[in-house]
Amino acid sequence: MSDTRQPPIRDVTSRRIVAVRGESLEVRDDRVVGEAPLEIRAAGPRQKPVAVAVTMRTPGHEAELAVGFLRTEGLIEGTEVVGATVGDPTEKSQPDDTIVVRLSTPFDDSKVAERHFIATASCGICGKASIDEVALRCEPLAPGPVVSRAVIVALPDLLRAAQRAFDETGGLHAAGVFTPSGELIAIREDVGRHNALDNLVGSQVLAGALPLRDRILMVSGRVSFEIVQKAAVAGIPIIAAVSAPSDLAIETAERLGVTLVGFLRGDGFNVYAHDRRIDLRDLSGLG
Repeated sequence: MSDTRQPPIRDVTSRRIVAVRGESLEVRDDRVVGEAPLEIRAAGPRQKPVAVAVTMRTPGHEAELAVGFLRTEGLIEGTEVVGATVGDPTEKSQPDDTIVVRLSTPFDDSKVAERHFIATASCGICGKASIDEVALRCEPLAPGPVVSRAVIVALPDLLRAAQRAFDETGGLHAAGVFTPSGELIAIREDVGRHNALDNLVGSQVLAGALPLRDRILMVSGRVSFEIVQKAAVAGIPIIAAVSAPSDLAIETAERLGVTLVGFLRGDGFNVYAHDRRIDLRDLSGLG
């Protein structure tokens, strides 16, 4: 079933601007993307919450973002999540700028010290992971599914059509998860590519849907190492993007068995790794 829940009002705000268009000038209100820090904490039974990371994000779906971050960074399995709580409203003007993920088992805070997290909306988690380290946290990816070329080329328009906040602001990245037939399962938007993906994965963790072995990930921007490793940890076998992958993203996809599609625009795209999951038999010279 598709996820149609609407984000809260803090994801989009209104500001008075001076708009210059050629020789004309207009003072008007404009819709802009919300951005605020989120402190992610984790705690097991009778355990004091452990501060894991602070990331800049678009407000909304805080629990999903936190759970997705913890899962894609290999800090939890996902099944031990029992809930999430926000900060104390008597102490904070924006209680949802702090989220504590509650677990049924103790949280191993030594993993946080080992990983040296530095999170931002734009670059993900910097300076901590090698492909070898990520490979240790990933389940082996299944061979399938095999997806038609028609489904692949349709993904950008399907993602764009579901971007409610982008329609208002023009300033958000999106990550969407689709079935092999092109049905949208869920979409999340954020100022950061990695936040959007963590939020999306978190929604699927909380829905009990992981691993996402028969799903396609479509992202609105370029593909970095972080995008590939987070998708692989979630079990997603196919990543498609409208822009380019980095060389490390390609190397990571090759190593982890992820099909990587980039420059997906109009009726064209490039397959950078594991093209066996894209059905190209209808093209001349292939069969």
